[in-house]
Amino acid sequence: MLGVKNLNAYYGRSHILQGVDLEIRDGEIVSLLGRNGVGRSTMCKAVMGLVKPHGTVKYKGENIAGLPSHAIAHKGIGYVPEDRWIFPSLTVLQNLQLGQKDLKKQSRWSLEDIYQLFPILEERSKLRAGLLSGGEQQMLTMCRTLMGDPDLIMIDEPTEGLAPKIVELVKNLISEIAKRGVSVLLVEQKLTIALKIANRLYVMGHGKIVFEGTPQEFQKNASVRKEWLEV
Repeated sequence: MLGVKNLNAYYGRSHILQGVDLEIRDGEIVSLLGRNGVGRSTMCKAVMGLVKPHGTVKYKGENIAGLPSHAIAHKGIGYVPEDRWIFPSLTVLQNLQLGQKDLKKQSRWSLEDIYQLFPILEERSKLRAGLLSGGEQQMLTMCRTLMGDPDLIMIDEPTEGLAPKIVELVKNLISEIAKRGVSVLLVEQKLTIALKIANRLYVMGHGKIVFEGTPQEFQKNASVRKEWLEV
């Protein structure tokens, strides 16, 4: 589905991504772990074309590195950023409708699906999105991306700052996304979630991948956890 090879990215003279290799297979949930500031969000932005990528980014066999973000989105990659890019002056319903790309195509996700998963969004469908709580805005951002029917979705820190009840809802949604055949790249700091739902894990440190393996292999590797994740 997605193959990243020798990916480098820069902010000015700062070399953020330093030769990252990463793979996501069809229908797989992959978690990308690491401390803040190691380049995880930059990796997503480089794939999405929001940061200039240097290297190879193959999606369904095609090198998409250097394409504009809207072209990458139309090829089937969805992106849920950490800072919840909602349109605060538009209603919840209008935000969801903006996520749709092709009205003629049968989508995996309908408004009815979204409302069934998160009834609060239906209850507040006519409310301006800027009036939602942080957790509700996170739900809205994820669901708006799903309305575009991506085959791969990158989700950056979806549970950051959320109440435990909302965290559980987000976790269940990510599992449901994968059940519908969508590949998931999950950038997450909460190990409990990553270990429960991921098929494979990557750990990033100083702009490089320092570990790749299954949740079971990760749990056995105390040295990786201590050096690259623990505070």
